[in-house]
Amino acid sequence: MTGERWLVAGATAWGLTLAQCLARASTPVTVLTRDPAETALIVSRRTHPARSAAVCLPPEVDITDDPGIVPQCGVVLLAVPAQRMRDNAERLAGLLRPSVVLVSAAKGIETATGCRMSEVLHGVAGPRVRAVVVLSGPNLADEIARGLMATAVAASRNRDAAQRVQAALTTGQFRVYTHDDVVGVELGGALKNIIALATGIGDGLGSGDNAKAALMTRGLAEISRLGVAMGADPLTFAGLSGLGDLIATCASPLSRNRRVGEALGRGRSLPQILATLGHVAEGVPTTAAARMLARRNSVSMPITEEMYAVLFENRSPQAAARALMEREPRAELPL
Repeated sequence: MTGERWLVAGATAWGLTLAQCLARASTPVTVLTRDPAETALIVSRRTHPARSAAVCLPPEVDITDDPGIVPQCGVVLLAVPAQRMRDNAERLAGLLRPSVVLVSAAKGIETATGCRMSEVLHGVAGPRVRAVVVLSGPNLADEIARGLMATAVAASRNRDAAQRVQAALTTGQFRVYTHDDVVGVELGGALKNIIALATGIGDGLGSGDNAKAALMTRGLAEISRLGVAMGADPLTFAGLSGLGDLIATCASPLSRNRRVGEALGRGRSLPQILATLGHVAEGVPTTAAARMLARRNSVSMPITEEMYAVLFENRSPQAAARALMEREPRAELPL
């Protein structure tokens, strides 16, 4: 149990799930919503029915749209889409109390800059922030909201801040580990969504489990290549935010990115799919950002390149699959 109050900024499915987790761990928590209408809906339903049917917030979770709550909170967790992280951080920055800990629960890369979420938060909030912690891992929100067992990793260059997040969230159903490789944990959580899109396409095409295993394995190889080029520890990608998150996101029918890919493989267009998804599929913008980072760092990422062509250049999924299979033969190692 921790006595300091947490603020969860973002009434997304993951934000509401994390608020529920904090309450289960007896951590005081307030959810900051967008407007009075959203506040009234969540107060009356104890969830947001359009975002999560599994969440049921206990009475001790406060809900407000008043940003005046921000200075009262020692930890601010932003559970917003990656492409909205900067806007939300800028909205809160002037209200943060000194030495606040910021937690990013978003798994993506900013497309305009190639920045990771921790870089966005450090850049916006500046000296007011004691530390930034990134939360990642195999975390399907629906399962966690229903109380099924899960694990996560809290990564920060500040060990005390990572341990504070660990203590505030850990329960008998949700086990949090700490890590100091912020770059690796962030990239693992973001880039696996691209591979989930690809494995979903394979499912839609009926490619089989051998092809899925190959995509996941070679996908992890290219994630690791980019991560190492950007300063990550290669062992991080064998952990919860690498292999663990990759397995969950590529295999589960609860994964939005896998579902988007499957629909693409079945012949639907990306605009049609996104219009009916009801949630953000982080893998779509992250594909563009990862391609930019790969080229900037001279890293080969063939699956990412083909996914970019499918998403943004109208290449057919069948043509992308053929292109991957017809690449020049090579040794499996080095990565």
